[in-house]
Amino acid sequence: MLEGKVAIVTGGTRGIGYQTVQKFLENKAQVVLFGSKKESVLKAIESLKTKNSNYEVLGFYPDLTNFEEVTNVFKEVKEKFGRIDILVNNAGISSSTKLEDYTILEYDKIVDLNLKGVFICSKAVLPYLKETKGVILNTSSMVSIYGQSSGVLYPATKFAVNGLTKSLARELAPYGIRVNAVLPGIIETDMVKNLPEEVINPLIKSIPLGRIGTPEDISNAFLFLASDMASYITGALLSVDGGARC
Repeated sequence: MLEGKVAIVTGGTRGIGYQTVQKFLENKAQVVLFGSKKESVLKAIESLKTKNSNYEVLGFYPDLTNFEEVTNVFKEVKEKFGRIDILVNNAGISSSTKLEDYTILEYDKIVDLNLKGVFICSKAVLPYLKETKGVILNTSSMVSIYGQSSGVLYPATKFAVNGLTKSLARELAPYGIRVNAVLPGIIETDMVKNLPEEVINPLIKSIPLGRIGTPEDISNAFLFLASDMASYITGALLSVDGGARC
């Protein structure tokens, strides 16, 4: 579905990001994954290569809040592969801190990565996507719509990502660039796997489809939106949550 395409996936070393990188590679894309550390990037690439030594995958670890650094890496990707077709803004950090306990330092950390990082990567990739009529995909969350009981900055930044998605879809449509977001529900991450049964079972019962989602459920959504099958879809906020909030 992505043969001949070049994709960049931020936060691509684990969880949803890693699974999205693998899904894109399985569908014949050339993929560049971004991570926060050299060690995690190298480990992810090694893991992918053990699955298929023919995967065309590279890794970088730029500071996503530094426009110059991100711009230089995107330029290097273009020089290496000749094009950039897809950007998946997946990198982000969650929060469960109560309002009275928040520090300005934590505020800056969350807002910088979850929002500023998405803005910077989208701005930096724009010249290349204009050439290919490419795609920007953002990872949001179901809590961007419904909120959560603590950690207000996480849903707030994801609400902002939704607004950025909608607005960029309108702004960039004249260039043939599509912009969409995926809103994951409760996903089977390492943190969720470690929850005790008395916590996890009520969560499962609250989901109409009767199960927690997997990273592959989300990567399938990204694959569809990145592909030409979604060529008439832009500005969409696609919930992938098993009907948890339907």
